[in-house]
Amino acid sequence: MNKKQHPRIRELKFTLSRIFRNPSAIIGFSLLFVFVTVAVLAPYIAPPKYAHNPYLMPHKGYSQTPKPPSSKNIFGTTSGQYDIFYGAVWGTRTAFKIGMFVIGVALIIGVCLGIISGYYGGIIDEIIMRVVDIIFAVPLLVLTMAIVVAFGRGLDKVMIALALVKWRDYVRVMRSSILTLRELDYVQAARVMGVSNFTIMRKHILPNGIYPVLVMASMDIGSMVIVAAFMSFIGLGAPKGYADWGQMVALARNYIVGPVDDPLKYWHAIAIPGACIVLFVLAWNLIGDALRDAFDPKQRRR
Repeated sequence: MNKKQHPRIRELKFTLSRIFRNPSAIIGFSLLFVFVTVAVLAPYIAPPKYAHNPYLMPHKGYSQTPKPPSSKNIFGTTSGQYDIFYGAVWGTRTAFKIGMFVIGVALIIGVCLGIISGYYGGIIDEIIMRVVDIIFAVPLLVLTMAIVVAFGRGLDKVMIALALVKWRDYVRVMRSSILTLRELDYVQAARVMGVSNFTIMRKHILPNGIYPVLVMASMDIGSMVIVAAFMSFIGLGAPKGYADWGQMVALARNYIVGPVDDPLKYWHAIAIPGACIVLFVLAWNLIGDALRDAFDPKQRRR
């Protein structure tokens, strides 16, 4: 006789089956798998020329005119004769580094403050939420640009600035979940039994309130890559020649449209890094939509 499955195992299987029945999820995870594979195998797909800095794109010559795809440069070169294929491959690692770092730090800060604010309430809640309101008064992009300009340009500064701004979104979402969860019977029962506040927050509240934040975070990974690409495009992010899709688009800004007789002559210089950005963001958005449908209690059992 088969033993009855543990409820958590049963729910996990149901959730996974619901996710992978969604065509959008299949497309999203397939795209993400391709990007992960490229990022992991980057040293073999595009061996670095500069061992001390593998993210520096190799280039031959200093001509500002991009060259079309050839046997030596299968995706062609961009302005400054930087290899587009190398930049596209190693730019995948840059994209993951940006998205994971920014959202990881923002999640830790936002979730911790959101739990504390929602669980304890009172003056603690007022202080945290008023700080969040002040940060929300300035648009994300404007505040990020101000921080980067104040502390110096560079991709690392952009990542830190985004993380220091993005946490505000997760505080509000997490707090709204906690305000409902803290009044439920099982939480009240744990308090009566003398369970510590830390244990209640860790074992009873966090596991049940984290799902909306995780869905939001999965979509925000792609958004942060777009913002970082924009910062590189305007000269505040990655330095020239760095394997970053936004930087590659910036190098091709003067060649978006070619000569009058051949307007698509330099299409590869802008289309290839642009397509990498679009597909990377699309993958995370599709995954986020699938997770939202799987975890939404109103649609979960339909």
